[in-house]
Amino acid sequence: MIPRIDRQAAFSGIKDVGPALAFDVARLEDYLRAQLPDFQPPLRVHQFKGGQSNPTYLLESPARRYVLRRKPPGKLLPSAHAVDREFRVISALHQQNFPVARPLFYCADASVVGTPFYVMEHVAGHVVWEPHLPDAQPGNRAAIYDAMNATLARLHSFDPAALGLSDFGRGENYVARQVERWSKQYRASETETIEEMERLIAWLPLNLPPPAPVRLVHGDYRLDNIILTPSQPKILAVLDWELSTLGDPLADFAYHLMQWDMPPSETGAGVGTLIGHDLARLGIPDRTAYVNAYVARTGLEMREHLPVYLAYNFFRLAAIFQGIVGRVRDGTAASDHGAAMAPLVRPLAGRGFEFAREAGEQ
Repeated sequence: MIPRIDRQAAFSGIKDVGPALAFDVARLEDYLRAQLPDFQPPLRVHQFKGGQSNPTYLLESPARRYVLRRKPPGKLLPSAHAVDREFRVISALHQQNFPVARPLFYCADASVVGTPFYVMEHVAGHVVWEPHLPDAQPGNRAAIYDAMNATLARLHSFDPAALGLSDFGRGENYVARQVERWSKQYRASETETIEEMERLIAWLPLNLPPPAPVRLVHGDYRLDNIILTPSQPKILAVLDWELSTLGDPLADFAYHLMQWDMPPSETGAGVGTLIGHDLARLGIPDRTAYVNAYVARTGLEMREHLPVYLAYNFFRLAAIFQGIVGRVRDGTAASDHGAAMAPLVRPLAGRGFEFAREAGEQ
């Protein structure tokens, strides 16, 4: 039996780097000397506890802190772990004063730490792993949710060409291509047969939402991928751009909406949920109000097709979690809690199929 995880304690902060993800620190020091004029050794390296995909490290020097994010070693799924794309997108967004960590450099040379990586500035702040924000006051919860909504709406307002990202993805037919991609990724890491997943793989390609304007999408936008100021409801940085591309902003927003309907996790692993919480008492908007605020900010209408978007996103997250289970199987998981993802795949697929039924699946 997998013990229950305290998400805030388990995923916040740093830990020692495990043998599978360790690298030659002296070699990295030499490289940093060449790349960063103000770098001062010696370097202390720890791994962040949070994150399931690309291993992320805190680099501490006597003068400054940095963050290094790298591809994991070993066998990888096709097109996954694209740290070069992450570096490119945060570089473009940083120039627009969008809240991201300041990127410093990208290194494609695998001989330095074993895989390609990039380095960015460390952002001092607070990451909250439970969407009901247990330690916040109701007024602050409302303000944080409004800031999350406004920040994603701003991301979806950018013209990709104006960011220099017109070639960052194909853009058109985004949901169709994502369904195809994650169906293949799911098959590549599949460990058991899940009927709801099979039915979603068959149903989704035939029931796609109508085309939406092509925008830059984050791909994994949620509270625990955001750094907040400790003292006020302000977003300092949006993290984890591995899945970012050009695509359907409404699909991206619907992914963010999943926390209102996320199946609770008995182990505490996976993604937090608002199910079971008194949102009015907490000061958190209900899903309808949150959707209305996004539509008002962006002018992008999606309410009629929300069940399809949610069916797609629960399917997609189930496939992502199955990929983590596959990395546990292959010994390349970045997190100590990867094995706890296995029981979550089936409930996610089940919730996705419920939304498919709501959208008319027979």
